[in-house]
Amino acid sequence: MGEVTKAVKNFIEHRFSLLEDKAEEPVIIDSIKKNVDFKGANLWALIFAIFIASIGLNVNSTAVIIGAMLISPIMGPVMGVGLGIGINDLELVKKGGKNLLVATLFGILTSTLYFYITPLHEAQSELLARTSPSIWDVFIAFFGGLAGMVAASRNQRSNVIPGVAIATALMPPLCTTGFGLATGNWMYALGALYLYFINSVFIAIATFLIARYIKMKRKHFEDPGIEKKVTRYMVIVVLITIIPSVVMAYRIVDKSIFETSARKFVDEQFHFHNTQVVSKSYKYSHNDKEIDLLLIGNELSRQEMDSLRLHLNDYKLRGVKLNIRQGLNAKQEIDFSQIKASILEDVFSQQQRIDTVEDRASVPAVADSSVLAELKVLYPAIRSFGINSMVLYSAGNPKPDTLNVALANFRSTIRPVDRVKLEQWLQVRYKTNIKLVVQ
Repeated sequence: MGEVTKAVKNFIEHRFSLLEDKAEEPVIIDSIKKNVDFKGANLWALIFAIFIASIGLNVNSTAVIIGAMLISPIMGPVMGVGLGIGINDLELVKKGGKNLLVATLFGILTSTLYFYITPLHEAQSELLARTSPSIWDVFIAFFGGLAGMVAASRNQRSNVIPGVAIATALMPPLCTTGFGLATGNWMYALGALYLYFINSVFIAIATFLIARYIKMKRKHFEDPGIEKKVTRYMVIVVLITIIPSVVMAYRIVDKSIFETSARKFVDEQFHFHNTQVVSKSYKYSHNDKEIDLLLIGNELSRQEMDSLRLHLNDYKLRGVKLNIRQGLNAKQEIDFSQIKASILEDVFSQQQRIDTVEDRASVPAVADSSVLAELKVLYPAIRSFGINSMVLYSAGNPKPDTLNVALANFRSTIRPVDRVKLEQWLQVRYKTNIKLVVQ
């Protein structure tokens, strides 16, 4: 048993070791320090990347945003702060923090300028996703920081591009802050800046953890008093960085879990034959959580609402307040834009189902004069002819079907055998099933 355990341990250490291809520590430190300074080429590259990312957010193009991340040099100062804490280098921490502040200010100024002069001021989905932090953003920042430091510490550079992973977490919220300032939406600006701060903190923490994991040497001073003072400063910096981020991360996780559970509760429990949810919102605060719903249709009874509230415990929503508003009472505050959006969503879904049915069928084009000319040769008594598709609903089947119908008008009654031949000819002519109606 001991040999098996030893073999497994050796296998894991061999596969996951970061010491084999580790570069010399002076090389690692120099490569990171070179990217800490934000001046000259680095500053211009940041400005250009901010413009590109802002355009991508403005036109809702994920590809353009990724392109901006490829050229962004914003990883340098953040990794400098994390490495400085990891190797006990107070000067590197100060330098990284100062340059991160410079990069942040120029990034916000550049994005604010762009969004101020652009004619497109509508907040798209890519932009709205960066107005409030979520646990997934923190994960991206943290794992991006880990990947960045691992790649930066290698003797031979791998195919990992650390700047892209880190810029993924930092560039979009920085540009979104500029959008909020340019449009006067302070909540967008503060939410995006809050997200930018959290991501920066977790990237620095990830860099610090890898620096300690690969056992980089800490800086020591000849004077024990100076070393003690620097160590004290480092502890203060780490605590100031970690404690707020842990609190923020907990609240982000708690909010994400609440919203996921609330959506699941509404989706699974509110299925009624003649009642529909047209507006739903989830309000989160540290001491108060609410699910607010607006229903139209037949009003739910008191017993039904009490039963729904009892089901909250099944979704780990104990203590959550469930507000159910029914009907269109003028005394209630109703967001008609949400009602309109819900109705349009249902109409769009129904239209998509119809389009899917229509796509499955080979829909013939509207008949033209050439088809009528051919029919006149075969049936001289024909007066008019038309063909098109129609959506057909059947009793007991909620899904629509598509039927291709041809309408032919004759001066005199045609024989049943001629009618059958005409229908067969049309099916061959248009290469699809057709129902013939004769007048």
